[in-house]
Amino acid sequence: MNRRQLLAAGASAALPLPALALTGSAGAPIRTRWKVRGSEGFDALCFLGPLSGKPLYTRYYEAELAAFRPKFPAEAQAALDRLQKAADARGSLLAPGLCTLLSGAPDATLDEVVLAVREAETRVMPGYKASEYWDQESWDALIAGRADLLVVLEGLRTAGFPEFRRGFIAAKLDPKIAALSVKLSTMDVIAEQERLIGRKLDPGIEIVLLWFSKPHGTRIQGQRFLSHVDYPDALTIRIAGHEILHPPFPMESPTAKAAIATLEADPLMARIVKEHDPSFGYNSMEGVLNEDTVQALDQIIGERLGVSIPPAKRWAVADDGMHVLAAGLYGMLKAEGYDQRGGNIEAWMADAVKTGKLAPASLHTSASKVLEVPPDQLWPRKKPAA
Repeated sequence: MNRRQLLAAGASAALPLPALALTGSAGAPIRTRWKVRGSEGFDALCFLGPLSGKPLYTRYYEAELAAFRPKFPAEAQAALDRLQKAADARGSLLAPGLCTLLSGAPDATLDEVVLAVREAETRVMPGYKASEYWDQESWDALIAGRADLLVVLEGLRTAGFPEFRRGFIAAKLDPKIAALSVKLSTMDVIAEQERLIGRKLDPGIEIVLLWFSKPHGTRIQGQRFLSHVDYPDALTIRIAGHEILHPPFPMESPTAKAAIATLEADPLMARIVKEHDPSFGYNSMEGVLNEDTVQALDQIIGERLGVSIPPAKRWAVADDGMHVLAAGLYGMLKAEGYDQRGGNIEAWMADAVKTGKLAPASLHTSASKVLEVPPDQLWPRKKPAA
C-alpha cells in the first residue's frame, strides 16, 4: 500500500466554528447514515501495539500494561515479538494492518477473531481479496505468521483480556455511542465528500469505538474506521471526513500519473518524499499525492462542518510539516471558490497539471500563503519553540 490506513490523532481541539445547518441541498434529508458500535475483537488486535513495547503506543497505556503483563504468557509475548519484528522488516504497522486485513470477518469477540485467523482462507480471504486493500504481501505475511498470531490471541484469552477490557471501557461505551449518534445525525459528511470529489459514495459510515486504539484512527474494509471512545466528537468527525475520501481519484489513472510526474520534477516535493520520517508513511510521490489531496479536501469539509483546525496550525505540526502539497492545493481550491461550488476533483487535478498550477511557482506560492511562512522555509519546517 502507498499510504497508511490510519490518521494519527492530533492533540489540538477543534475551534468553535459555526457548523452548517445540514439538511442536504434544497432541504433534502441528510444523506449520511451513521452506525456507532464497539468491538472486543478489534480492541484485542489493537492491544498488540502496546504489548509490542513500541513507545508510539506504550505512552498511552502504562497503567494497563502494568496490570496485564504479569498475566500474559511468556510464549505469547515471544510470539508477538516475532510478529512485530517481521512487520518492522516489511515497513508495516502490525496492529492497524491486522485490523484492516481481518475486518471482513466477524469481530465482536476475541473468540471470533481467533476463528477468523484459524480459518482465514474461508473466513477472511474472500472479502479481503475483493476489497480495495487486497495486497498479496500482506496476505502472505498473515499466513506465514498465523501460528504465532494464534499463540498471541490465545495468550490474550488466557490472561482474561475480555474481562480486562470491560473494566476500562464498559462504563463509557454505551453513553458515548448514544451521545455521538445524536451528534452525528446532523453531520452530512457523505454529501460534502460527494460534492467535492464529483462521484457518488455509499451513504453508510460505521465508527467502531475502542479503548486500545490510540494514537490512531484506522480505516478498515468498507466505509468503516476505528476510533477511540475518549476522542472528542470533532476529531471523530474529522477522521470520517478524511478516511472515506481515499483515494480521491484512481492512482493508476492518467491524471494521477501526470500529477505525479509533475511533482517528481519539483525539487522541493522530491526532497520532502526523500527526507521526511518514513514511519509516517507516504514514502512515494503517489502516496503523497493521494494523502495530500485528501487532506486539502477534508480541511474544506471540516470548515463547513465546524470541526476544523486552522490550516496553518494543522499543517505546521502534522507529520513534521511534510504536507506542503496539501496546503498548496487547499489554497488554490479556496482561491477559486471550489470549496463553495464543488466539482470533480479528478477533472480539477487534470486541469491543474495542464495549466501549471502544480508547477513550483504556483504551488509553493499557494502553500506559503496558507502556511504563513516564506516559500524558502516550507521544508524542512522549523519546530515551534518549546
